[in-house]
Parts: sequence; C-alpha cells; structure tokens
Amino acid sequence: MVRTPLTPEERERGERLGRLLREARGDRSMTSVAASAGISAETLRKIETGRAPTPAFFTVAALARALGLSMDELVGRCAPAGALETLDGAGGLGALDVSGALRASGVSGAGAAVGTRDR
Repeated sequence: MVRTPLTPEERERGERLGRLLREARGDRSMTSVAASAGISAETLRKIETGRAPTPAFFTVAALARALGLSMDELVGRCAPAGALETLDGAGGLGALDVSGALRASGVSGAGAAVGTRDR
C-alpha cells in the first residue's frame, strides 16, 4: 500500500499536536503517560516529536484521557486557523463538535476528558 505524502499543513498540525501533548505531560515521564494510555513510549515519542504526525484517533483519545485533556481542546488547538469556522459555516460539524460525536458513540465524559463508555 502506498501512502500519499503529507501536505505541509498536515505535518504542521502533527507538530502542533506533539507540542500540545508534550506540554500537557509536564513533569510526568514519557513511560508513565504512555503506559496510562496503553501505547508504547516509542509511539508517544514519535507523536511528540512530529515523526508520527497522523496518529490513530483512538491513540489520540487514549492520550487525551491519560493527560486530562478534552478532545475539543485538542481539535481547537491543533486545527489550522479558520478551519473550524469554515466547517461550521459550510453546514459542517458545528465547530467540529467532537464531544457530541463521542457522546453519540457512547463515550461519556467527552466534554472533559475522553474516557469511559456509558454503562
């Protein structure tokens, strides 16, 4: 399978995500955060450094939960300037309502930190 090259914007978005996750990790070790998220420390290192600029959704969701971040915050801080307004104005996702989408799929606590499924 051949992957199409990432655009400069996609690479920049991945770098923004990595910086945000690194900042949120603070003094916690990479190993402990990765373990809390159920991923390898190597995967977290690649995401934080931008070497893995398009991590899987559930990897990002697990990291958000481990770091106490909301998915809405991640989207808002990683999306290019103007992207959310463009989608909203086009009748899209209403400012990319990630929390609403997660709630609809049965994930609770989506407005605060992504985590558990409704029981």
